[in-house]
Amino acid sequence: QVQLVEAGGGLVQAGGSLRLSCAASGRIGSSYVMGWFRQAPGKEREFVAGIIWSGGSPYYPDSVKGRFTISRDNVNTVYLQMNSLKPEDTAVYYCAAKVVWGISINYSDYNYWGQGTQVTVSS
Repeated sequence: QVQLVEAGGGLVQAGGSLRLSCAASGRIGSSYVMGWFRQAPGKEREFVAGIIWSGGSPYYPDSVKGRFTISRDNVNTVYLQMNSLKPEDTAVYYCAAKVVWGISINYSDYNYWGQGTQVTVSS
């Protein structure tokens, strides 16, 4: 069993930055994929970043590429650095873990989820 706890959300002005963290506990396999998703009111959950726990190149959709960066420390935490934030980035952000190797943009492929953290970008 894996537990994920996000932190770092808040209110920021457009053009600002936030860093989200996701503390993982339980058994994290080296092949696990760690992903960040977001969900705005009335919209589907959207993939914004993913990385394989053991390393390798992260993956981003075009909507955040060049602005968001996913990383992990050597212990148990995954980060999402968000720069040049826009009002359309406003959403609840979720950390997720996928057991099977391979980054996926589909939220249904992920097995474990955090509780989410609110990010609000004002114009």
